[in-house]
Amino acid sequence: MVVIMVSEKESQVAGEPPCDRDLTIMAEGKGLKNVSESQSANKDSEAATTQAGDSSMFNVKIQIPGADVLDIQVSPKELVQEIIQVLMEHEDSCHRTCFSLQHEGNVLDNFAELRSMEGLKDGSTLKVIEEQYNIREARIHIRHFRDLLKSLDPTDAYNGVDCNSLSFLSVVSEGDIAGNREENGSILISVAQALNTIPILSVVQPLQCLKALMMSGWNPPPGNRKMHGDLMYLSVITMEDHHIHITASNRGFYINQSTDDVFNPKPANPSLLSHSLVELLGLTSPAFKKNFTALQKRRIHRHPLERIATPFQIYSWTAPSTNHIIDYVRAEDVYTSRLGYEEHIPGHTRDWNEELQTTKELPHDNSTDQLLKERAIFKIHSDFVAASTRGAMAVVDGNVMAINPGEEVKMQMFIWNNIFFSFSFDVRDHYKELGGDEAAHVAAGHDLKGVQAYSNLDIEDLYVLGTVVLDYRGHRVTAQSIIPGILDRKEDQSLAYGSIDFGKTVSSDAKYLSLLQKASKPLRIQKHSVLNEKDELVVLCSSVECKGIVGNDGRYYILDLLRTFPPDLNFLALDKEEMPEECRKLQFPKTYQHKLCCFRPELVESFVQHKCTQFMNLVMDRTHDTETAGKSNLSREAGEKEEVNIIQEVCREVGSVSDILFDLRFNPDVCSSVVRFPESEKEANQLQRRLLKEASAFLLSVQIPNFIKECLQYGTVPLDGATLTEALHTHGINIRYLGTVAAILEQSADGQPLDHIYRIVVGEIITRSAKKILRRYLQGTEMSTLSTATSHFLNCFLSSYPNPVAYLPPDELMSRRRKGKKRLRNTESTDAAVWSGLTPSELWKQIKKEASQSFNFSLICDGVDQLVEKFKLQKVSLLRELCVKTGIQILLREYNFESRHKPTFTEEDILNMLPVVKHIHIKAKEATRVFQTAQANIQQGNLKESVVLLNEALALQNNVYGAMHPDISACLRLLGKLKFILGDIAAALDIQQKTVIMAERILGFDHANAIQEYVLLALYCFANGHLPVSLKLLYRARYLMLLIAGEDHPTMAILDSNIGVVLQAVLEWDLAMRFLEKALETSIKYHGTRSLQVALSHHLIALVYTSKANFRSAMQHEKETYTIYKALLGDSHERTKETAIFLKHVTQQAVNLQRTMNEIYKNGSSATIPQVQTMPPEAATLLEQLNLINSILLINVRDKEPEKVTEGKLAPTEDESNVNRVQTDERVPRQPLMDREATDEPTKAEHNIREADPSAE
Repeated sequence: MVVIMVSEKESQVAGEPPCDRDLTIMAEGKGLKNVSESQSANKDSEAATTQAGDSSMFNVKIQIPGADVLDIQVSPKELVQEIIQVLMEHEDSCHRTCFSLQHEGNVLDNFAELRSMEGLKDGSTLKVIEEQYNIREARIHIRHFRDLLKSLDPTDAYNGVDCNSLSFLSVVSEGDIAGNREENGSILISVAQALNTIPILSVVQPLQCLKALMMSGWNPPPGNRKMHGDLMYLSVITMEDHHIHITASNRGFYINQSTDDVFNPKPANPSLLSHSLVELLGLTSPAFKKNFTALQKRRIHRHPLERIATPFQIYSWTAPSTNHIIDYVRAEDVYTSRLGYEEHIPGHTRDWNEELQTTKELPHDNSTDQLLKERAIFKIHSDFVAASTRGAMAVVDGNVMAINPGEEVKMQMFIWNNIFFSFSFDVRDHYKELGGDEAAHVAAGHDLKGVQAYSNLDIEDLYVLGTVVLDYRGHRVTAQSIIPGILDRKEDQSLAYGSIDFGKTVSSDAKYLSLLQKASKPLRIQKHSVLNEKDELVVLCSSVECKGIVGNDGRYYILDLLRTFPPDLNFLALDKEEMPEECRKLQFPKTYQHKLCCFRPELVESFVQHKCTQFMNLVMDRTHDTETAGKSNLSREAGEKEEVNIIQEVCREVGSVSDILFDLRFNPDVCSSVVRFPESEKEANQLQRRLLKEASAFLLSVQIPNFIKECLQYGTVPLDGATLTEALHTHGINIRYLGTVAAILEQSADGQPLDHIYRIVVGEIITRSAKKILRRYLQGTEMSTLSTATSHFLNCFLSSYPNPVAYLPPDELMSRRRKGKKRLRNTESTDAAVWSGLTPSELWKQIKKEASQSFNFSLICDGVDQLVEKFKLQKVSLLRELCVKTGIQILLREYNFESRHKPTFTEEDILNMLPVVKHIHIKAKEATRVFQTAQANIQQGNLKESVVLLNEALALQNNVYGAMHPDISACLRLLGKLKFILGDIAAALDIQQKTVIMAERILGFDHANAIQEYVLLALYCFANGHLPVSLKLLYRARYLMLLIAGEDHPTMAILDSNIGVVLQAVLEWDLAMRFLEKALETSIKYHGTRSLQVALSHHLIALVYTSKANFRSAMQHEKETYTIYKALLGDSHERTKETAIFLKHVTQQAVNLQRTMNEIYKNGSSATIPQVQTMPPEAATLLEQLNLINSILLINVRDKEPEKVTEGKLAPTEDESNVNRVQTDERVPRQPLMDREATDEPTKAEHNIREADPSAE
């Protein structure tokens, strides 16, 4: 790795996004990894000890023209190109792109390792030599120059371009996380601002260095000017409003004498030749020089993770109003660069299929090879997803020519950039018997799950297609890599295995059978026989729809994997089949909109584990029964035979396909109405149906109750639709069971503690129903009316305005001929008739119908106001959920949903329509294994060993994913917690800052995980003495929580408790009391009056009352705490004893205060007033309370004892010294927390942790 030995601010520059040069080199197949990613990944996320421990690292000096000598630390294994990339990102040389490095007069090869350079040693000097430009290098320089000017502009992030995404941490904290203390006054201001839940709409305007940078109309240079070295011409408008024309020549850039009307390529007077545009414009425009210098200073202060491109594009559902400025590079990307960067590859565009399959074939004999293979697969896959997204949007927008233009639009297929695109509609009645268009729509998603399943197995010689599924403007588009030669043959001629008509005609192949058998065991697929159209026996090891095609490259491909997982009989009624009692109780089976309902892979695995446990128990019971029946004295052979008989009997009983061992598998075709089975499969099919019935009953009787039980125990706490979906999927519960979950929640005896779950479930049903209606609604909408139609739909869905009217947009371009005008009007009215007639009542009728058909949920509401009143939902949360699910981007402003005088939304509020992308997830297997080992070590209490393992996992993840990935975020989060527990608060703060930025940028700025990361960062800031920042972070988390879930949620009690404690630390007792009382109210609702959470809330309030010398109120609350602890923990528990001591002290203070008051009443002003002992809490005490609120318990461990976590303990025992035990004899005088340094924290000793819910990680 390359490490720059400069100041901290300068070193952050190495995290800039890759320039065009880097991307171009990768595209040309040189194999260079994204250097900026690897730099930031290694520098920001790997363990510092890894770098320090590498004895082979050495220092070299870089001599840059016109700048100071730069010292960098390098490794002999690094490429010269990596040093070049660092220089292109460093403050003093970032404006240079066309240069080489020389050592002792020898030009270094960019792709050679440093160890191959003769004479290169520690202290050597490398010179930066400016090279001559060509057209390609000039274009790269211009693009890099533009990227520098836009490095602080969030427009690309809002527009979802070039993997830019948003992070607001630096804005929220005002860059103060590093420890720049603020005065108390600023805290009070931030408190007042944070109480206002309306978002701050002011957007920091980026510095503008130029008014315009454009390609000149004088391009290309005429022949005589090419002979003088002219490459291209640029037109620039400076901030002083000077219009200048610049020549890009092979020697550099200079201003020529051309104007918009006159071509004069001669150099202007004075003649200024510069090797970079920054240098030239700095000499020409004082405003450019001033603003660019300021831009550079701002840029280097940004955290590196804020600048690195994410592996996949993240879209924002809201954006501010921005000015659309002239941008030559953006225009060139859209119109002249037809395929983006791919046109730089010599001769042709990228062959995605060849790249995907070649990376799969890379060797993986050892860990190094496996790492290189996974990195290559992940890189190609992320590139393929980006290209597929661009292509699918172009297809839906009508910018790609179909390969069958004569067909109906729904039947058209497209090829763009060597990617095949098709719409998910039922063309040629292919899915007619399975549900038509609805079946075709879900088939694409099921196929993607199948691709994921087979990709995870990585079976040698068995290949799947690169697949991406996108929803955009109401259309579902499937993007796939192309099998070589498939377009030259008819489908039936290409088919070597499977069926093209759902089983009417079937083929098989010995090679495919052998390959698929390798996958059948992990995927639980049963090998079975079917009859083809000639009544011949055909053996299959997959569903009949799975097609096997041998490409011209000789590879064996499988596609159409939509039935990889077994069918769900709860939504597929079979003739003459009776469902189990558990299903009939809930009125299953039910009819559904399509017949492609299948189980999730998580459910299959859970069911198999359940049956395996049943198998083991039965074997043990039968063996025990045999022994007790007096058969223990049988001969050895007879005993073994008896054991075999028992196993065979139990195998038949549990449904194993083998009679000698437990092996549970499913036949995906067993419920097909088209597939014909031979008589020999009759018994096996009966067994398969029995297994499917048991699995259906298992989902209803075990998995859904387990999910609700976890919610009751707060092991699962969904905040919004995304986290609810994730929790359900973890339990193997499909989204179509939402209505069943809602019914069970509604009938639950403990209904109130699950109000938040029920509310989120109902909201998810509503928004998903609205999404389905909107999808059909948008399919009949023209581009010219898209914003109007969308705003009208949102008004009908969410606005209280009774009669929203769809106003047709004004004719911006109207034909001057009357006949043409009439024709245009008729066309518009035909299109508008589809959507303009929609009314709120009609829409809600459709939503009720959709909720009933899709989720079996009876919605007794005629409008959004009734919905909000009945289920306590928030309109803004419904708006967010719908926008995220459908890709709508709206204007960031305050919306008045309750107005009955005007609609909430106008067409100007709809800014964009963005794609919702689904793709497979590539996992770093070794990194995942190490991370899971670290988690296991944490459960055992081996914290220091876990830190080492987590650092190892981070290094492996960075090698595969680059610097940004959800897995890296999870690893950093856990590592930060361990650092905090072990007392290294500064390291925990630094790690958690990266975690927050990463969560915002790769999951979304308002994702539920981002809220949790903000809370942890606030805790670490408090422990480090940064109280103003801690408050700002908690207020940000609370605002996001209000946005996505509202105030009535158990997580809000945790947030309010945190805020109350931090406010107490800054002596804002009245405000702290408001938050703590709200937290108590919420805790009582969701946890009951006798719970540990409520006891803690009472104690926190008692602390505030004690600080205010209101001992009577403090005593009342502390009595509640003592009563709860005594009932739940017992008299001997440490926490009960501490509470008793504190209660005794508060009671004594209350008595003393009352005596004082009595003395005053008795003797008047002459009374001798004894001093009342108030107890404002110490910093350490408040930190302890914050740890308890956030389910972190710190325990001092004796040096002689091993560092272990004591399982099953709620708190330290009497033998362990509790951190910051409440002292009653004397109190340390209150000290201002603003001045307390991190070294004063009581966590210098080693600590251990016991999380309230270890599985949450």
